[in-house]
Amino acid sequence: MQFTGSYVALITPFSADGKVDERAFQDLVAWQVAEGTQGLVPCGTTGESATMSHDEHRRVVELCIEVAKGKAVVMAGTGSNSTAEAIELTLHAQKAGADAALVVVPYYNRPTQEGLYQHYRALHDATDLPLIIYNVPARSAADMSVETMARLAELPRIAGVKDATADLARPIRTTLAVRTPFWQLTGEDITALPHRAQGGHGCISVTANIAPGDLVLMHRAWDAGDFATAARINQRLAPVHDAMFCESSPGPVKYAASLLGRSAPSVRLPLVEISAAAKTRVETAMRQAGLLN
Repeated sequence: MQFTGSYVALITPFSADGKVDERAFQDLVAWQVAEGTQGLVPCGTTGESATMSHDEHRRVVELCIEVAKGKAVVMAGTGSNSTAEAIELTLHAQKAGADAALVVVPYYNRPTQEGLYQHYRALHDATDLPLIIYNVPARSAADMSVETMARLAELPRIAGVKDATADLARPIRTTLAVRTPFWQLTGEDITALPHRAQGGHGCISVTANIAPGDLVLMHRAWDAGDFATAARINQRLAPVHDAMFCESSPGPVKYAASLLGRSAPSVRLPLVEISAAAKTRVETAMRQAGLLN
């Protein structure tokens, strides 16, 4: 399986009573598929997996698969700072029919590089899905080195990385270190094109929740060698990318999705709905990019 192009780090809409809005979520997934999004990532950071119960987590993965199976790659977020819990969530995703699992570097524990290796090795040996490492030091307080990633890439089902370091030297250094096929996806929208220029293969995007078609076209243009078109789309969306992180994510993107009628703006505590100033910034960026009339 190839992991390339535009993936979306799906938000999880909530209803007025605070529960998962299953209809809104499946409508969002269906829209993503219709717009051509190559991959869907439920229950990642943007999906507020940290505040989901295990039952909710499993249900959201199942809801995504119901709509998208066979139409786009479903890469379920299954990471945890407990190896046993990550295995449990990955086994559920596997049974439910996911195509791959996105597994965050264990947070809070601050494992050594050997601990990181053994965590992913245990996951690999206990499950059958392709595993994508999610390296996000700003959230996990642990940064997987290129050397550890190269060790892990020797295992047949360690398929790639979602890199949220914003370090544009990483993809080329990883390419040089890893001697097997290894898919590199950035987790930073603003770096999507330079990441591809350095050897990356695509992006797991927050902005794709509200601009899926544009980002599909951008990656298709890049793949076709139409770098001018890709650059124009990237430049137009750059203020939107920045606005999506003007406060703690996914607050800004959920507000943006609410302006499109795709989700309520609500997030779960300890996150709160974004400020009035942030709302103005998000709406202004969307209007300037042509995402709102």
